[in-house]
Amino acid sequence: MIPVEDAVRRIAAAFAPLGSEAIALDQAACRVLGEDVAARADQPPADVSAMDGYAVRAADVASVPARLAVVGEAPAGRPFEGKIGAGEAVRIFTGAVVPKGADTIVIQENTTAGPGHVMVTNAERPGRHIRRAGLDFKTGDIRLRKGRRLTARDVALLAAMDVPAVKVVRKPRIAVASTGDELSRPGEKRAPGGIVASTAYGIAAMAARWGGETIDLGILPDRVEAFAKLPEAARRADLVITLGGASVGDHDLVQKALTPLGFALDFWKIAMRPGKPLIFGRLNETPFLGLPGNPVSALVCAILFLRPAIAAMLGEAYAPRTTRMRLAGRLPANDTRRDYIRARIVAKDGALWAEPFGIQDSSMLSALAAADALIARAPHAPAASDGDAIDALLFDDI
Repeated sequence: MIPVEDAVRRIAAAFAPLGSEAIALDQAACRVLGEDVAARADQPPADVSAMDGYAVRAADVASVPARLAVVGEAPAGRPFEGKIGAGEAVRIFTGAVVPKGADTIVIQENTTAGPGHVMVTNAERPGRHIRRAGLDFKTGDIRLRKGRRLTARDVALLAAMDVPAVKVVRKPRIAVASTGDELSRPGEKRAPGGIVASTAYGIAAMAARWGGETIDLGILPDRVEAFAKLPEAARRADLVITLGGASVGDHDLVQKALTPLGFALDFWKIAMRPGKPLIFGRLNETPFLGLPGNPVSALVCAILFLRPAIAAMLGEAYAPRTTRMRLAGRLPANDTRRDYIRARIVAKDGALWAEPFGIQDSSMLSALAAADALIARAPHAPAASDGDAIDALLFDDI
């Protein structure tokens, strides 16, 4: 068995960033930029008013009250065509271009309007309430860099930069095959002793959230010949995942079936709980990840190992972040394996507390779904008491 940290490092090192593709801006949220992006316009494109009020010459309102002739108006999108002269004002609205000749904005609260004129009651300095051209960014400014995962805020910024399409790293393609005679899809009739194949759905959802896309290879029965199509699927994928068949039982066929087809093992078995019987290697030229059959084991392994693999293919830097909090309950001394304990998070006394579930069976998806975090315990960790500090991997971060 190898340590978790070694497994993460060896898996991530097996992947290189993928190529890029151009997509429309409305499809760019959560994608990873494949190149730096420069603005194609100034923002704002001209000096504009930050307030509703009057565009004036500061010299004309240095002494108040001041009576000015209103010679026009400037709504947003319809600039005033003339030039403001001495003793003149233009009614202006937020976002409108500041007229020529004006050098300040008097907010409407500091004015009293009359027929054809306005009385300014508060003096104003030059430049007040004016957003200068290029205040946010100028043409050619790089505001978003290659490797950034785009947020909704980033998409809005790209639109303001007049960018209609962007190059992003293409989504990693992950081929997923469930294995086992006992499996059937949700809603299908089950054979005696059968169970529903659930893990592939969780893996697909996780991969999508992290930036990948899955190719569903279906359910492979426990026969060597059923694996014969995997090498062809591997040629269309950036990673192949099998679910189940990774242990040492007579019906755990993954390595036995794939070795004659070009599978080369990197490592097998990790010093962790749940998820010990994990396989990693290559199926010909394609990285291969054999996850355990127990659903919780497989999904915990996906959190720890699939996510950094996807990040490496997207060119992202990734390291799981743990949060220090208090233990609500007690835990026995740990053995030689790193332990990932399903827990709920509660707030108490102004701090976060992690309360482990009493049953940690690796088949219990209901406990994993109800959990907020995984308590991460190092090998040989001593017994922990109520209130002790522990490290937790929060699912909100996942």
